[in-house]
Amino acid sequence: SKKAGKVKQPEQAISFGPQVKPGELVFGVAHIYSSKNDTFIHVTDLTGRETIVRVTGGMKVKTDRDEPSAYAALLACQDVAARCKELGITALHIKIRAMGGTRQKTFGAGGQASLRALARAGMRIGRIEDVTPIPTDTTRRRGGRRGRRL
Repeated sequence: SKKAGKVKQPEQAISFGPQVKPGELVFGVAHIYSSKNDTFIHVTDLTGRETIVRVTGGMKVKTDRDEPSAYAALLACQDVAARCKELGITALHIKIRAMGGTRQKTFGAGGQASLRALARAGMRIGRIEDVTPIPTDTTRRRGGRRGRRL
């Protein structure tokens, strides 16, 4: 029969990511966006065009109020680090961002925690940059002439 004559090819190990020498650092860029409602950890290649992995705080916790928490950011970063290692990315440049514009220019609780969690998970950290959009001249801020009255 036809099937009896077939010789099985030895299966080759499939490796994703760039081909590098052992011990060499392969960099990605971690775009961390931390607002008061959620934290996004989005890892791309160096150009920023190819997404490698994207996890948010909301994907890790069940209640809405826990999405921006430091704990949710920590869980998200552990997932991100595991996936990066699978794909052979060993080091990350960090671009951290708050809401910016006419809104708040300081990042939420998840921002600081996610940076620490990435380092603790064994990712090497390269450059850290704050990329919060700061307006040079802007539209009028919300709240009206007399401000937000509490």
